[in-house]
Amino acid sequence: MANVRRLDPTASPLDYFGSELRRCREAAGLSQKELGDCIYCTGSLVGQIETAHKVPTREFAERADAALMTDGCFSRLVGLVLRSRLPTWFQAYAEMEARATYISAYQGQLIYGLLQTPEYARAVLATGMPGNVDDLVAARMERQRLLTCGRSPLILVVLDEAALHRPIGGREIMRTQLAHLLSFRDHRWVSIQVLPFESGEHAGLIGSFNILRFDDDPEIVYTEDMISGHMTANPDTVREAARRYASLQAAALSVRDSAALIAHVMEERYGEQPERDRTAVAQVVLQRQHRR
Repeated sequence: MANVRRLDPTASPLDYFGSELRRCREAAGLSQKELGDCIYCTGSLVGQIETAHKVPTREFAERADAALMTDGCFSRLVGLVLRSRLPTWFQAYAEMEARATYISAYQGQLIYGLLQTPEYARAVLATGMPGNVDDLVAARMERQRLLTCGRSPLILVVLDEAALHRPIGGREIMRTQLAHLLSFRDHRWVSIQVLPFESGEHAGLIGSFNILRFDDDPEIVYTEDMISGHMTANPDTVREAARRYASLQAAALSVRDSAALIAHVMEERYGEQPERDRTAVAQVVLQRQHRR
């Protein structure tokens, strides 16, 4: 029997999406199963989304728009829904990020979030052991839509070489992730530089940070600690962050040389290895553990 739980559409973006989906479905004279058949999913999934027990994907929203002829209503709503699934402390930053004209990012440990593949993002987000990893991954992928929108910001990224070598999620996930980075070589609005190990001490040792610039608003510096994120428009902080970022860019490899290094690491570290090579690596690991 269909779940007839009634939602308060003002409770959250997810509740509003669910109530609108039910309203439009019923107005079209369709059952949950019939709508599911139209958009290639189960009637149970339709029911879970209508009752706010399941977060819709963008694909679901676009298919629902087509089936119910809602003129893009659900495609517009789903972005708000997915953004609402982000941690509360991060939502304000995500809103500012979507409005930025320029984004300068330094990442010392991980691949920058806007450049992560879904599999890499899942492995990273799962380390916090949340119960809603699927929602968080979907929300991160939704943020990346600004890379393909008509008004993409200019995104400058400096990655520490350590982020290329740390095997997040395993060999296959890392190989796909590095290949994804290489796909931005000819992207007009994305620039990726790698800060090599040979740089030694550098201006980013204090941690990762992002600088957001806007057409009409003050610049913002964003940092994170173990618990949450922090934004500030303090002029002294913005000035210091800009100085440090300029220093990092100067110490980093060129865009072309960075791509060559990424390709090298992808093949040497995450490419196909003969069995004897894997055995040799395993022996080295065991020897290190024995000496501890």
